[in-house]
Amino acid sequence: MSQSLYTVCIYETLGPETTEYIINHAELRSVVCSLNHVPTLLSMKDRIPTLTFIVSLDPLEQEGEPSVNSKKALLSAWAKEKGVAIYSLAEVESIGQQHPKPCVPPTRDDPITINYTSGTTGNPKGVWLTHGNAMAAATSAMTTAIHGGPTDVMLSYLPLAHIFARLAEQVALWGGAAIGYFHGNILELVDDLKALRPTTFISVPRLYNRFHTSIKAATIEQPGIKGALSRHIVSTKLENMEKTGSNKHMIYDRIWANKVRAGVGFDRLRAVITGSAPISPTVLSFLRVVFASSFYEGFGMTETYAATVAQLDGDNSAGNCGPPVINVEVRLRDVPDMGYTSKDKPHPRGELLTRGPGVFKAYYKAPEATAAVFDQDGWFATGDICSVDELGRFKIIDRVKNLLKLAQGEYVSPEKVENTYLGNMNLFAQAYVYGDSLQPFLVAIFGVDRVHFSNFASKILKKTISATDEQAVMAACGNKEVIRAVLREMDRVVKETKMTGYERVRNIHLCIEPFTIENDLLTPTLKLKRPPAAKMYKKELDALYEEALVAHSPKAKL
Repeated sequence: MSQSLYTVCIYETLGPETTEYIINHAELRSVVCSLNHVPTLLSMKDRIPTLTFIVSLDPLEQEGEPSVNSKKALLSAWAKEKGVAIYSLAEVESIGQQHPKPCVPPTRDDPITINYTSGTTGNPKGVWLTHGNAMAAATSAMTTAIHGGPTDVMLSYLPLAHIFARLAEQVALWGGAAIGYFHGNILELVDDLKALRPTTFISVPRLYNRFHTSIKAATIEQPGIKGALSRHIVSTKLENMEKTGSNKHMIYDRIWANKVRAGVGFDRLRAVITGSAPISPTVLSFLRVVFASSFYEGFGMTETYAATVAQLDGDNSAGNCGPPVINVEVRLRDVPDMGYTSKDKPHPRGELLTRGPGVFKAYYKAPEATAAVFDQDGWFATGDICSVDELGRFKIIDRVKNLLKLAQGEYVSPEKVENTYLGNMNLFAQAYVYGDSLQPFLVAIFGVDRVHFSNFASKILKKTISATDEQAVMAACGNKEVIRAVLREMDRVVKETKMTGYERVRNIHLCIEPFTIENDLLTPTLKLKRPPAAKMYKKELDALYEEALVAHSPKAKL
């Protein structure tokens, strides 16, 4: 920063091929990484010719370790063969102290980062972001949502290659807040929360879903007085929040919510943000009454430095992302091919366009891609379809161009169908709707919500299925009687939401968490990679079509 330099982010989970692409595309001379990534970089050195030196965040030598056999000696020998120098972070700091340089502060138009988007198809694009973009986004975040101050403490656990996490840290630093970093094991994150007791917290829906499941199991699903009291308190607070807009209760927070909050390290919590993906309105409302804190849902992109729209303080409505943040302009563009227009009733709908000082200027080395997303007046096309209500609150409902064409010629938006089922059923945690252009109907792969699904399956099969018994849940996922019951619930949603006949999913495959970052079907920002998902589950999708066609084929009459 003091030398007007900028960073290029590499997600740890993207794998060597994408890492190689980013290093070459950005022509990086240096990479800063954990020690375990150094051998990977050295092994691909012949394919990344610009790489000159590597900085290890971890020590290269241990006390008492013979220097001839130290990690530094072994890695340095290998690196020398490759023409690369290796330094520890401590060595870099020491070199800097020995060779001080005058400060050369950046201007607002200088780059602060090239943030590569974790694209769902093709190579990632490098989003060129400036200090002006960062200042605009931090300003809007400070005044709209979590306005960090010197008494605040935040826990940082999301990858800093994620623009959402980057913005949160910059807001904390600007406000003088303290930042604690989790120790690296996501399964033990609650231990870190209890140790740090943060006042502010940001995360993605995936973690909030786990909070929701765990807290429900420990409270409202408990037998006896404990469960009865918890159910009464939650239902009363939900009803009050619906009527008055407040998620606080003078008595119940003191005798119940404060204890539940302390159980996850949130006893000092005052503000929470969810972003990166849609969150279930049911989950959001439940956690609002449990945490009894300000809980905001927002929407942003790497291209907008994570800040576009966000709920206002005191707005405890669910199912929307709030109005535009300050210093941001937004508008809707009609998408007639998909049936979305600004004249739609009861709420206008269309593609969300935005402009302002927080919006990026260009994709790095990609002028055609840049031109494709900006119009002549400087509006950036997000690619997200939104509706806007009478209070100016935006709701993401679809994606532009993400259409399936079925055999009868009808176009279907899979994300719209997925969001409809996920938003109206608590049985599912993940969804992938698929349409074969040679077939007249849709099929889908669903990842089940263990708690709700196990309860549902227990009623259908008339036996107890524990959410923690993975084998039992998997067996229920494959049970034909359970699948037929789930399809009936899905048909109920079709009628209640007035989905069209061709949007109805006719057959399903159920499993536990079918899409993860680890199996490369989710991006690091938890977006579904559709082509890889179709490839991985081709056998299951083909079987779904075959089974449905047999079941619905006309019977011959004698």
